[in-house]
Amino acid sequence: MPPNSLSNPLPALLLILSGVTGLVDAASVLGLGKVFTANMTGNVVFLGFALAGTPGFSPLPLLLSLGGFLGGSVVAGSLGRRVAAGPLRHWLMTAAVFEATLLLIAAICAVGPEQGAQERILLIIVLTAAAMGLRNATVRQLKVPDLTTTVLTLTLAGLAADSWFAGGQNPNLARRVLAVLSVLAGAAFGAWLVSRYGLAPPLALAGVTTFAATVLTSLHTSTKQPYTLNRD
Repeated sequence: MPPNSLSNPLPALLLILSGVTGLVDAASVLGLGKVFTANMTGNVVFLGFALAGTPGFSPLPLLLSLGGFLGGSVVAGSLGRRVAAGPLRHWLMTAAVFEATLLLIAAICAVGPEQGAQERILLIIVLTAAAMGLRNATVRQLKVPDLTTTVLTLTLAGLAADSWFAGGQNPNLARRVLAVLSVLAGAAFGAWLVSRYGLAPPLALAGVTTFAATVLTSLHTSTKQPYTLNRD
């Protein structure tokens, strides 16, 4: 199934998952301290600050987030090799079940008692980072242009470099703009939820949305068509 096919439901799913990224990063940055669990570039920069002794930055949460993300990516790579040769819907659903489960466990951890709160925060960091690593590595293998769901740097660069202002033809203009707006909307809504209701609601919503959107996509995906993996 070509990634740009008009009958391909993946772009819509990935736009929804981009909004989920905004939810998760809002929860992590606003509720877990100065750490990202979806944006690893930010964590590497923050880790540099921490190693330089900058006040307010601790290396442990950042290292746990990076480790969780890499662990989730390893699982996604293994999963892709085991499942992706079969029907696409099976691969999507398996990845979604893993991701949603990690996010929902994180949401449950967020509603525990005050005692042991710091330990639970570290566990939530690992769980959400693993979920985002699993998703990011899965999406990478799907080869849908301009929809990584977690990183917008290349999307924004392409939006500007391929624009009419640069003499380009604006390929995938709508998709690129929608990707940015999806993360923006997810982050804004996530921030609103965290500020009013705490960590659990945005994390639970992220898990439920991931699972529900993937189920709907799977219903419109061929039961026989395998998907070609990107090994670049």
